[in-house]
Amino acid sequence: MEEEKREVVIRRVLSGKLTIEEAAELLGLSVRQLWRLRARFADAGAAGLRHGNAGRTPPNKITEALRQRVVALARGRYQGVNDSHLAELLSEREKIQISRRSLQRILRAAGLTSPRKHRAPRYRSRRERRPAEGMLVLVDGSPHRWFGAARPRAALIAAIDDATGRVLAGTFREQEDAAGYLELLRQILARYGRPLAIYSDRHGIFFRSPRVRESREEELLGTREPTQVGRALGELEIELILANSPQAKGRVERLFGTLQDRLVAELRLAGVASIREANAFLPTYLPRHDARFAVAAADADAAWRALPAGCSIDAVCCFKYGRIVSQDNTLRLGELVLQLPPRARHWSWAGQRIELRQYLDGSLSAHSPGGGELARSAIPARPPKLRAQPYPRAPIPGVQPLPRRGANSPWRKGWQNWHPAAAKRAMIASRGRLA
Repeated sequence: MEEEKREVVIRRVLSGKLTIEEAAELLGLSVRQLWRLRARFADAGAAGLRHGNAGRTPPNKITEALRQRVVALARGRYQGVNDSHLAELLSEREKIQISRRSLQRILRAAGLTSPRKHRAPRYRSRRERRPAEGMLVLVDGSPHRWFGAARPRAALIAAIDDATGRVLAGTFREQEDAAGYLELLRQILARYGRPLAIYSDRHGIFFRSPRVRESREEELLGTREPTQVGRALGELEIELILANSPQAKGRVERLFGTLQDRLVAELRLAGVASIREANAFLPTYLPRHDARFAVAAADADAAWRALPAGCSIDAVCCFKYGRIVSQDNTLRLGELVLQLPPRARHWSWAGQRIELRQYLDGSLSAHSPGGGELARSAIPARPPKLRAQPYPRAPIPGVQPLPRRGANSPWRKGWQNWHPAAAKRAMIASRGRLA
């Protein structure tokens, strides 16, 4: 159609109905190019208006052999990988340079659809990014079958910076727990420093829900005991922002949507099948992920802060409990026992309130009220599963513990033995039977 249009215009130029300038404006060409077309039409007629490459095979055309190879790889080794990720893997591993759009045309023609299902977009207002890195860090956990459908589920706990979209740290755990978030916080502090704020969901790991009844000790003290993660953030003076919906922390939610697609394929290609191997593989993958998805912050000056004076990472990223020393000068945490050294000659630690710390490597340490370390255990060969102990953490001075229900407790004798109305009815019934 373009050649027909040029022929009509040039015939009008030759007949004197149009000037060269008017014809050039109609065809969107320069005056010089129109003079060339006029000369070629005069020499070869309409055939002279055809492009020189018409009918030739483009030099960058994808060959049929390459198409078949791409389809075979998509159905075999890279099965289940999305289009964008597949184009990157073909370039990195197979040395096949192909654009995403060309790859899509090849796969769709072969009947291969994208494994990712996109829902219809809903209108939501966009929250602007924080201007500088370190102002806001979003954290969350994602339980998923990261090692394949035949493997058990695991939880990936990750942190992403709001300003840049960079994945700051990540760790795989058997489940989303306080120890995983303390490990995540430890990695962030070691690599970058303290952020101004952390954005999380309303998980019980971060705060105590007001719908959970207070313990007797908390009622007497008039305050709620913080969680282990909440206590660590308080010691570091990091503001905790709790989201009211998953959409409020959409940046970290979208991160897990991407990781559940790309990281699962990367773990499979690397032969990773356990949490230990995945934690070793994650530092090699995250830099490539950030190079693909991270953006530059609006403000180049990062907002990371140094740790407070006299504070260490290990002293914050651990579990802390108050304990009363036993008569044999030991502290207990579940099945673990820590022996305290002599306090002084003829003096004992028995009955004293001591802070017991459990570190992420499984070791224990005892600290006096002044903060000095009294004893530390060795790192166990097989670290135990770290779990936050239930409250109350320790007896509180001035607060008597609730009495235990012994064998003679009315609770164990049956309700008719202690309920007044029931006891009266039972007594009347027994008198009737005796009469």
